[in-house]
Amino acid sequence: MIKRPIYILLTILLAASATTQAQVKQPVKKPAQKSTQSKPAAKKLGDAAAKAKQDTSKKGGQTTPANAAQNGGSLSEEIVVTTVYKPVLADAVKIRRNPNLDDTQPYKAPLSYTTLDKRLEQNSDIRQLEAMKMPAERDSLPANNFVRAGFGSLKTTFGEAYFNNGQDEALQVGAFLKHFGQQGNLPKQNESRSEVGVFGKSIGEANTITGRVNYLRRNNYYYGYNTLALTNPAAEPMKQHYNTLSAEGELARNYQDTDRVLTYALKVNGYLFNNAFKAKENNVVLSGYLNQTINQFYAGLGASLDLASQKDSLYSLNNSFLRLNPYLKFQGDNYKIDAGVNIAQEFGFSSRFFIFPAVKLEFQVIPDFVRLFAEAKGDVNRTSLRNLSEANPFLDQNIGIQNSVDKLDITVGLKGRIIPGLGFKAAIFRNTVSDLPLFVSNVQPALTGNQPIPGTLHRFNVVYDDGRARISGFNGELDYKASDDVNIFGLVEFRDYKLASQAQPWNLPKFKLTAGTAIHINDKVDINGSLLFRGTTKDLLTNEQVVTLKSFADLSGGVNYKATKQISVFVQVNNILNTTYQTYLNYPNYGFNIFGGAGFTF
Repeated sequence: MIKRPIYILLTILLAASATTQAQVKQPVKKPAQKSTQSKPAAKKLGDAAAKAKQDTSKKGGQTTPANAAQNGGSLSEEIVVTTVYKPVLADAVKIRRNPNLDDTQPYKAPLSYTTLDKRLEQNSDIRQLEAMKMPAERDSLPANNFVRAGFGSLKTTFGEAYFNNGQDEALQVGAFLKHFGQQGNLPKQNESRSEVGVFGKSIGEANTITGRVNYLRRNNYYYGYNTLALTNPAAEPMKQHYNTLSAEGELARNYQDTDRVLTYALKVNGYLFNNAFKAKENNVVLSGYLNQTINQFYAGLGASLDLASQKDSLYSLNNSFLRLNPYLKFQGDNYKIDAGVNIAQEFGFSSRFFIFPAVKLEFQVIPDFVRLFAEAKGDVNRTSLRNLSEANPFLDQNIGIQNSVDKLDITVGLKGRIIPGLGFKAAIFRNTVSDLPLFVSNVQPALTGNQPIPGTLHRFNVVYDDGRARISGFNGELDYKASDDVNIFGLVEFRDYKLASQAQPWNLPKFKLTAGTAIHINDKVDINGSLLFRGTTKDLLTNEQVVTLKSFADLSGGVNYKATKQISVFVQVNNILNTTYQTYLNYPNYGFNIFGGAGFTF
């Protein structure tokens, strides 16, 4: 490639040479010059002419480059010009690179600096976490009061109401009302239950005071009879009612999270009970305890004075107790030990003194999952007209009173959780009980005035197993909470009775299963269900005849739908399987029944 300066020089020389020699075609001899500039110029001129591919040179005479060297370095050339040389642009070499005319200098913003006015802290220690504030409630419309009512088959009537003063953490005052009634297909197969109550709770800086007052009334008829139907209107079954007025008050020291603290509580509760037979029972219990805590060591004393009077048409007696319970407790990371005794003094119609063990042990077998527990205890149990009527509303009058004694109850078992959400408790036990109370039938002729008529009325008395009875068995509980929306639970009970004087544990089942579920479908729909399965039982008639009551299953369920924030509707179905069964002899239970209604929150 010929560079631009050489190309320009070559063009000028060729043009000048062509103009000079256009008229003279004679060879021109040029003497060789010793200057250092002649040879390079002649050589470059010859090279350029040869590269231009022009055949314009001829050798003149005998002169050659070799001869010229021998003859003193002279060189002569003959240049023949046939036409005027016109250089064209194609003979030049283009520069294929254009200069960049854009200004691409980057912009640099001026830097600014700000110093932080903050002390450098040493972060080698773990910082203490600050207490998290309670998040605001999502419900913008707090609901303090709730009422709902309904009706259904079997002339079912249902109603309940709850009232509360509001979201005051230091003071809670409220009241409630409940009612449920049904009428079956048999004559006078009626029952109803109504309850009303008020309650209050005040939380002070050091102590908390709570109190309540309740009134409960239960109504039913002695509709159980056999053989011929009672066609005489005068033989209508007798109506029974049970009234209970109860009250309770408590003063307790608030919890304190300290290593050394003295806690105490004082409680008074009691009730007045009566029925249609004019039987009465009054009870007042004064109880309290003192507890001193030193680190993980507890020492305390519990005491109670239980005063009761029981009266019927054939007796009036005092049946009271004085109890003391001193105890020591030790608690560690993997264990808990409660060691104490129950001291009981029975006075009134019977005077007896007892000392029972009160020991309980818990040990963590698998951390956070399984705990082993064992318990040994004993106590005196008052035979209460109120408790007997709750278990069996078809009691006769003048029930015999005899207190039972739990000589020694021993329980060993495991409790904890198998997987997250699945809790369990399983225990085997053996109880030694004296004077165990049992229900037996008391069949009486139906009367019109003093004259018997066809058919027999059915009531129940209480008999006692004189001596020591041994009751062995197994209790198992499962509670599966898959989430906040699904909860399934169940309890199974096995009993084996070794009685002292009675042939059978009259009207006590040896097997019982109860289960239920509560499912929260969404913000509007909730579902509940329950199952009761009871094994066979035996009853003893007045003529020493033994009657077997068959086992049964009772399945119930319901749905609650929240239409708005204030209004909800519900449906409840009982005895879905429509099972015909008897809890007590000649007293069949209600068959399939359904009721529903609506509720309102405000």
